Amino acid sequence: MVDLILERSRELKQALINYVYDAEGELASALETFSAEQLARSQQQDTHQQNLVIDRFLTEGKVGSESPIDLFIKDHSELSENDRQLLSSWQRSFIGLFSIKESLSDGFELMNWLTAKPYTVKPNDPETLQEMQRFKLGEILLTRISPVTKDYWMFSGPCTPMGNLGKPKLAVAIGNFKQNYKDFLYADAPELLEEAWKSVERYHQDFLNFFGSDEITMPGYQLGKKIAEFQEVLTKKQLAAAGIDESKSLADIAKEAGVDEEELEDIAESMGADAKAVSTMLKSQEAVTKMVTPKVELPAELKKAESVTVMAHPRWGQMFLPQHTRLRELLKAGDTQGSDRLIRRYLDDASTNAYVWHHLTEEYPTQLEAAVRSSLERPVFNLQADLDALLQEFGKALQPDLPEIASVPLHLHNLFQEALAEVSKSKPKDKDKKKSSKGFQRG
Repeated sequence: MVDLILERSRELKQALINYVYDAEGELASALETFSAEQLARSQQQDTHQQNLVIDRFLTEGKVGSESPIDLFIKDHSELSENDRQLLSSWQRSFIGLFSIKESLSDGFELMNWLTAKPYTVKPNDPETLQEMQRFKLGEILLTRISPVTKDYWMFSGPCTPMGNLGKPKLAVAIGNFKQNYKDFLYADAPELLEEAWKSVERYHQDFLNFFGSDEITMPGYQLGKKIAEFQEVLTKKQLAAAGIDESKSLADIAKEAGVDEEELEDIAESMGADAKAVSTMLKSQEAVTKMVTPKVELPAELKKAESVTVMAHPRWGQMFLPQHTRLRELLKAGDTQGSDRLIRRYLDDASTNAYVWHHLTEEYPTQLEAAVRSSLERPVFNLQADLDALLQEFGKALQPDLPEIASVPLHLHNLFQEALAEVSKSKPKDKDKKKSSKGFQRG
């Protein structure tokens, strides 16, 4: 029975793809628009990426409020109820970064590294199965999977084998996945996504409690010190949540964590963190929470800035804007020529997101409209009617993506910190020189 269902899945999948390729009118236009948008965001433009885009369109594409699968079912009244249920279940398809835990005669036992959830996944044709026989235990696969039964899934679209990655390279791969496939970060674990968003709201409240406002401006060096103080407050909360006694000496903490004091200090230095904070990671198995807030540190270039404005929002996170005061001065003065360069930079810079632009729109609507017209040489640009389209043209999302300050699942937090520890151990030690290091960058 299982083999017959898998075979039927292959037949239905090919029929669905043919249906989309042969379509005309609105469905064809939707495919063209979806493909253009996805390929524009991707660094790859090869056949592999094009096949992935088509596969995604089957479930993510929209014609009005309906997906291509909805239209296919509606146009094929001869489909059995089982076929319809199978097709509809593919709406739960998702892209993940999987580790091979076990090889089966007809597939694999996989673990989604983003959520630590297990899956039995099978190719739906013999040729693909034969090609996949070369995959090794522990190998990382970037692929898309679709449900077939309640017990197993099938590979959907192309599969990219990435080899058996060590922890540092795996951490980088996860960071790249977060950057390239934001919508699938916790696609199969809505509870993790919900907790991550809640952590952004908590972080925002902590920010308000500490700074007293959702917008602050100060010299970069001063802001760097204040962010460090703010981070210390967050670290204390995290230590308390992990059940770590602040009053204990570093030697005591290291002993409890099963490492020597020097090793604990080296790991902490590689992270740009306090040694007691690192013990949160080392004792993570005893932590009372399943999600951990990542360390936040002001980038070196901002610490040197003459003035930095921080705008905080419970969904968008924190935006660090080194020339915001200057832009506001130019807009207030109506100096369109003087603001040309900054307007263009704000459009090109990913950190100046839609929230920043809409905030400026509320403050200086007339001046901002004139400035954009001048900077882009678009004399008929209308701020109210055209702003969102302009932001999308420059690759800015109109809705917030999960910010970097969001908490991450414990297993990912541990991976990131262990990767840092490995990188630190591989570097030659020089006790006479002060090491300069940054916190782990995800994505």
